[in-house]
Amino acid sequence: MSSRLIYGCMTIGGTWDAAPPTAATVDRARAAVRAALDAGITDFDHADIYAHGKSEAVFGQLLEEDPDLARRAALQTKCGIRLPGNTAAPGAPAHYRLDRDTIRSSLEGSLRRLRVDSVERLMLHRPDPLSDPLEVAATLDELRREGLIRSVGLSNMSLRQVSLYQQLLATPVTAVQIELSLRHRSFVERQILVNHVEGAEHSFPEGVLEYCAADGIEVQAWGALARGLYSGAPIPPEDQHAAATAHTVEEIAAEHGTTREAVVLAWLMRHPGGIRPVVGTTDPERIAACTEAEALVPRLGHEQWYTLLNAARGASVP
Repeated sequence: MSSRLIYGCMTIGGTWDAAPPTAATVDRARAAVRAALDAGITDFDHADIYAHGKSEAVFGQLLEEDPDLARRAALQTKCGIRLPGNTAAPGAPAHYRLDRDTIRSSLEGSLRRLRVDSVERLMLHRPDPLSDPLEVAATLDELRREGLIRSVGLSNMSLRQVSLYQQLLATPVTAVQIELSLRHRSFVERQILVNHVEGAEHSFPEGVLEYCAADGIEVQAWGALARGLYSGAPIPPEDQHAAATAHTVEEIAAEHGTTREAVVLAWLMRHPGGIRPVVGTTDPERIAACTEAEALVPRLGHEQWYTLLNAARGASVP
């Protein structure tokens, strides 16, 4: 059975420059991707900007040398972020671009690097205020008719933006990807702080999770491990809330005989929105630790979930 987790390939390409990937980088990527596949993770998340395109290129090499990976892997990639010296000219400003030529050329480049004929899903990485939604939708529908993509994903977008593309596209919108974690928990705060003065402090696009649930759109969480803050990464001495939360995570992990990574991810997955965390560590042991989350979800009690929330927010819910 396929895992609810998604493997994020942002770091498998090594450095974010034009230097080719080293043999050590490829070996590390091979071990990470194999660990993910062995754990039942078959969905792999890419973007044209990751490691200057090298993450896709390394994954393409792995696909070519491993028939089992090629047979089982489902790929999604993203377009729209233009970084100087990466997806844009060296002298250009960092910007977003979602015109027809950019979307098409970005996808074609990703397909070449991945060494595949199509991907399961093409995601718009971030909104471009200068884009024409009608042109964007027409381009995506064209790519689907040509068999280059099967569906569309939307990343870092508001409820109204998701709804707009739902209306304009003939191609199905099958996923919304947005930052969600125990650290980046505004999606919960907006739910519990309705008609409360503290609610104005949280910028999460209200209604996105509910809209996706009602329309059968998958919700993907990037940054799901909060950069390891609660599962072993160094905590700044002044961040007492993070230290207290890490301690609570450790206690709950010990109680259930599982890993800290599993607790952090299960907190997300316990939400009824069907959230699918994207995990991007290249450490095979941490990948295995993450995969324990699914077994923990039905055992993470209501009160434990709120214990984690209260620790992370530094105060009890109002």
